Amino acid sequence: MSFLKEIQRRRTFGIISHPDAGKTTLTEKLLLFGGAIQEAGAVKNNKIKKGATSDFMEIERQRGISVATSVLAFNYKDIKINILDTPGHKDFAEDTFRTLTAVDSVIVVIDVAKGVEEQTEKLVEVCRMRNIPMIVFINKLDREGKDAFDLMDEVEQKLGLSVTPLSFPIGMGYDFQGIYNIWEQNINLFSGDSRKNIEDTIAFSDINSPELEKIIGEKPAIKLREELELISEVYPSFDREQYLNGHLQPVFFGSALNNFGVRELLDCFIQIAPSPRPKESETRLVRPEEEKMSGFVFKIHANMDPKHRDRLAFVKIVSGTFERNKPYTHVRLNKSLKFSSPNAFFAEKKEIVDVSYPGDIVGLHDTGNFKIGDTLTEGEMMNFKGIPSFSPEHFRYINNADPLKAKQLDKGIDQLMDEGVAQLFTLEMNNRKVIGTVGALQYEVIQYRLEHEYGAKCSYENFPVHKACWVKPDDAKSEEFKEFKRIKQKFLAHDKYGQLVFLADSEFTIQMTQSKFPTVKLFFTSEFD
Repeated sequence: MSFLKEIQRRRTFGIISHPDAGKTTLTEKLLLFGGAIQEAGAVKNNKIKKGATSDFMEIERQRGISVATSVLAFNYKDIKINILDTPGHKDFAEDTFRTLTAVDSVIVVIDVAKGVEEQTEKLVEVCRMRNIPMIVFINKLDREGKDAFDLMDEVEQKLGLSVTPLSFPIGMGYDFQGIYNIWEQNINLFSGDSRKNIEDTIAFSDINSPELEKIIGEKPAIKLREELELISEVYPSFDREQYLNGHLQPVFFGSALNNFGVRELLDCFIQIAPSPRPKESETRLVRPEEEKMSGFVFKIHANMDPKHRDRLAFVKIVSGTFERNKPYTHVRLNKSLKFSSPNAFFAEKKEIVDVSYPGDIVGLHDTGNFKIGDTLTEGEMMNFKGIPSFSPEHFRYINNADPLKAKQLDKGIDQLMDEGVAQLFTLEMNNRKVIGTVGALQYEVIQYRLEHEYGAKCSYENFPVHKACWVKPDDAKSEEFKEFKRIKQKFLAHDKYGQLVFLADSEFTIQMTQSKFPTVKLFFTSEFD
């Protein structure tokens, strides 16, 4: 197959939502359609010991939440689909923000009963900033929930989207009978039997046909016709250009747990979703069809296999073909590396691949060369933009609880910080280590993983900091900067990359500092614009 065909048949997308909206379940059902797995493990059902395919860390199994972003790939109707399943829990939002740099489009999952929740708002805002095409999937229709029109209003108002339904529910909750597929003009009846893998659909070209009454009953038929008429009057008709530019969001309804409405979503998705898109680097726009390979690291995961100490750097291929055993330039280190066993992910299996194309995610075994945001090229010195570290919201001193294991603790902290689980700050005054995280739950994850993966124990002490601000003086030799450093020395630290960071104890302190030292600029992300 030609290089261009390979690019066109790839779809790389992320699934985002609030915790518990059914994201991991939806991921599994998509894998089921792709024939990648045979049975889906209901995430919360303890009878099924397997746990969901995409949750592989022990702590996720115990909590029933996804902590790390997993990468899953499968083929469906000759389209190669790469899914990045992201953690919904807000304590792991940073991981999700980074993952959004590696996707070409997004599916937003919304719970029919809860509607739009706060975490979804934040993530959608990031997608809107980057004009990422989004499809909305309203989930759990077999439960009592909000009215379909109210939900679409809420999506428009709270998320600032402009929606158009491509499928519509017949009834809801207790009265739920099925879905009318506006995109394909057919009806999919709900049997309520989740063991049936794939529901039958009835083609329905004429909504006014008396057949409709026979199938769903008189009242529901009248209601459906009225609702469809209303949709055609109120909502814009679907326009792919508008969707691809991030200005129009199609909506689908269904129940992932019962595998209902998922096929409609998938069939439409492979037709309308974009193949790999160009990406901005600091010097130029890089297009997927360029001959030379380029890609960037958006995630690092240590110890994916507890039996082997291994670290995988997840690389999104932006252009060209990535070939096994071919030397590539690691731009930040300016050195040449080659990889004898690049991994691709097929459901929960890892496979070694010889060639990967734009849109694909490759896992590279890493001995400590990679950091998040690193770029690989065939020699061109450029860096892809847009993978910042955010200012943490929680800070704690980390102490060694077992003096004999100091080396293991240092190694463990070092590797977990490379993964971007949290950020490490070393105080200038006394070299004490402070760990900053976006959410409090991460401390538990760090403690758990240090003990189980590195054999090191740690304890924490509170450290009252409001925000970490990266410091950039207009002139590093100025008297003002020296004075800033003298007065604030207790609160100055360095991050992993040696950048100076000011740990401010309150919003007031930040404002005072900025007015007192106007030439010392403070930033809340490590990537300064």
